[in-house]
Parts: sequence; C-alpha cells; structure tokens
Amino acid sequence: MSINHSDANPTPSPCVMVIFGASGDLTKRKLLPALCNLAEDNLLSIQFAIIGFATNDFTTESFRKMLAEEIPKYAPAPINPKIWEWMRERIYYVRGDFQDADAYTRLEQQIKEADKKHNTLGNRLFYLAVAPRFFSPIAKMLGQCCLSKEESGRWVRVIVEKPFGHDLASAKQLNQELRQVLAETQIYRIDHYLGKETVQNVMVFRFSNNIIEPLWNRNYVDHVQITAAETVGVEHRGGFYETAGALRDMVPNHLFQLLTMTAMEPPISFDADEVRNKQAEVLHAIQPIGPEEVLTNMVRGQYGPGLIDGQRVAGYRGEPDVSPDSNTETFVALKLLIDNWRWAGVPFYLRTGKRLARRMTEIVIQFRRTPFVLFRNTTVKNLETNRLVIHIQPEEGISLSFGAKVPGSIMKLGLVNMDFDYSTYFGTEHSTGYERLLRDCMAGDATLFQRADMVEAGWSVIQPILDVWHALPARGFPNYAAGSWGPVEAEELLERDGRSWRRSEEDELDKRVRCAAAYRAGINK
Repeated sequence: MSINHSDANPTPSPCVMVIFGASGDLTKRKLLPALCNLAEDNLLSIQFAIIGFATNDFTTESFRKMLAEEIPKYAPAPINPKIWEWMRERIYYVRGDFQDADAYTRLEQQIKEADKKHNTLGNRLFYLAVAPRFFSPIAKMLGQCCLSKEESGRWVRVIVEKPFGHDLASAKQLNQELRQVLAETQIYRIDHYLGKETVQNVMVFRFSNNIIEPLWNRNYVDHVQITAAETVGVEHRGGFYETAGALRDMVPNHLFQLLTMTAMEPPISFDADEVRNKQAEVLHAIQPIGPEEVLTNMVRGQYGPGLIDGQRVAGYRGEPDVSPDSNTETFVALKLLIDNWRWAGVPFYLRTGKRLARRMTEIVIQFRRTPFVLFRNTTVKNLETNRLVIHIQPEEGISLSFGAKVPGSIMKLGLVNMDFDYSTYFGTEHSTGYERLLRDCMAGDATLFQRADMVEAGWSVIQPILDVWHALPARGFPNYAAGSWGPVEAEELLERDGRSWRRSEEDELDKRVRCAAAYRAGINK
C-alpha cells in the first residue's frame, strides 16, 4: 500500500518508534489505534516502524497477532484493513528486562534493521509506557547504550507518561535524572487531556475572538470553575491509587494544564516555549498556600457505597487492593487565587473526583452581575449572570448563557443558551486523543507537552496541601455517597463566598423543562 502526502498536510519526520511496556493496555487501546488514524489521514510518514519492548514472551509474529486481535476491541472506529496491513508489516518486538544491558543490545540491533528496511533516517522516538519507577532506569540505559545520542542531524525524543513524581522532591529528582542523559528539548512529558480538541481550542477561542479577550479579566469575571468528574471508581487501579489519591493523580497535571491555558497571558507566538513560558507564569503567580488556607480552602473526600446509573456500587474501601480503613482521598476541591494584574481577587475553584454523579470535564467562566438599578422598579428580583462553559468531555463544545425577556406582558427574565459542539459543526472525528500528541512529538513541536519548570511549579503549589493532609489524616471517611457530587464541604467552599458550583447539564435541562412546563401552565390558566 502507498500513502500519499500533500503540501497541505505536512507530515512528521521519519522515525522508528520504540514502545517500552508495549504489551500493556496503552499500546492496544490508544497508541496503535492513534497511529492507524494518523496513517489513514495521511499524517504519518511512510518511513516509519514500531518496535515493542517488554518482558512478555512474544515474538514479532505473535506480537503482531495479539495486536490484530485486541485493537479492534478498543479502536474508536473500524480500522481500514489496508492501513492495518501496512502498519502490521512495520511492527517488531524485542523481549527483555528494562534494566538488562543485553536486552538493549538486541534492541539496538532491531532499531538498525528497521531503520535500514524502512529508511527512517536514524530518527528514534522512545515512548515510556511503563510504571514511573522505570522512567529513570530506562533513560539511564538509553544513555549507556548511546541510544539517546543525537548526531548528524538525527533526532532522539523520549515521551514520558504521567505521573511526573509523587511530590515536589521526587519531581525534581526525576527531572534531574532524566536531564543527566537527555536534553530538555528531547523530553516530552505527555498529558492526554491536551490531545482533546476543546483544550487546544481554549487559546484559539480566547486570542482569535476580539469580543472575548477584552472581557477575560478581573474587571468582568467573577470567578472560574474547573471540574473533572468521573462516574467510575478506581477499578483495577486500587494499588496505585492508595499511593497517589485524587490530588496527586489529577491536579498537578490535568487540572493545572486547564488552569494555565485559561489564565495565561497572550504569548507573542504559538512557538512552544513562548506558550509554555506564559503557562509557567500562571503557576508561579498562584498565591502561596499556608496551613490555614489548606484547612479552609481545600476539601478532600472519599466515596462510600451508593448508586451509579441505578446500580449499587461499593465504596472505595471495598474496592480491590484498597485498605479497609484507607484514608486516601478520591475527591478534592480547591480554591486558588492568582496574584497578577489580570486575575487579582478572582477565585479559581477546582474539583475532581471518582464515583460522582456524572462524567464531565469543563471550564466555567462566570461573569460579574450587571448593576440592578435599571430593574429596581420592575418585577425582576434577581439578575442572572452571563456564563461561558467550555465543555471538554464527554461532549466537546462551548456554550454561552445570557438573560432574555420571557414573552409576556410583565418584565420577567430567563436564562438562555447559545451552544456550539464540535460534532455538529465539524463532524465526528474518531480520535483516541493521542493522535495530535504523537504527531507533534514526531514533528518536534513541544507546545502541548510540559516542561521541567512547569512540572516543578505545579508540585510547588500542592506540596503544602500534601504536607498538611499527611500531618492531619482525614476524619469521617467516607464522606460522600457514590453517585453524588461529592462531600457537602465542597458545596460550602463556594457558599461561604456567596457562590455555587454550576449545575450539571442534565440538571440544567431538567430545570429548563420544569420552567417551560410552569410557563405553559400559567398561560393555560
């Protein structure tokens, strides 16, 4: 099969992609389907090969067979048989331990053979789809075997999956160990949240629309909410989650990426370092958190038994590999302040949790209320505020709510929405969320990848929370039922400021239906 590329679709450089931990779920669920999608869209170099490296007892043929059987179960859409056949012939396997020098000798030989057969020009991309404890040892072995060395115009890049450390000290140590072998320009710290179209569109939406950017500041914005809610529990990750918890698992990476893209100043260009400089500025500007602020502005929770989609589910302490008296948090809510000219005095509320009422990730920009003076002699008692919601998952889109007069002979205001969703306007794209990130890495574009200073700045923000929570173990766990929106303390966090979390889309729909029914009932009387 031949794949044709046009100038309108520039493709990444040729390369051999080595996947460490290739027998794991990530390869068959995300990486291979994403690579097939890139090939289908003519966005992958034809000078390309994949080498799986793991401890499992596969040969190249048995590895190919396993992938052929497993990938159709997880791919977002059926893979073109011709694309798969083209990809299959470029997949190889090397068995070995991640710290065995002999295995790296075999790997180097396989890289050379693949490079010669597929003319990949000596470029190499290493993907560390392994447990975090192997990040440094693998990097060290790549250095010892000279596989990390860039020379004669050939590039070498290493993709590192999260988590990037488990606290500030370990993050600094990991960065130091990686940079003993690799230049910062070779390290691509990946966060799959940034593969979503809506996340990438935040900057475009802000900086390309003149009606939006002038309002994006403390003069017009009352507060910002960022929510990443999941209905699933910890599933088979109980052992990992016991050592991590919701704060470590979600906040310094996913939520802080959303926060920085929302709050950053305009960069002078979309050059990778220009964008990341502005993101880093936001993290450094977050108001330092003292022990008192941890106690008053940070909430933690753990789910107990409850109902999800009408089905009874166990509490966190009843999950596999979880201690029956565990104090690990499965929910966090934070109030953060950014000390800069744009955002001084505007609170940013973040929350994330397992076993919540609905799967939902969104950014809410709540604008300030207009003066009431114009409506003081009317029947209007409350003025609804404008609200912009950037929906990230499960549906991707943007909605803007604003006040309008309800038809009738009296002055009555209602809240209406203008909605945009990607699938309606641009059609559905069968994406795993990794396509853009893999392609950018092969093209050498690090814009959507975290830099070392960003990682450390994120951990610096949450380290005081970790310290206080370690010193004062949680009391009263579990403190929210599965299927709810978390502990009552999370609601009180905003209520103390005279605010509330945005209702879910389903709740809003129910509310609109009830209001419409009440309005019709009033007309019919």
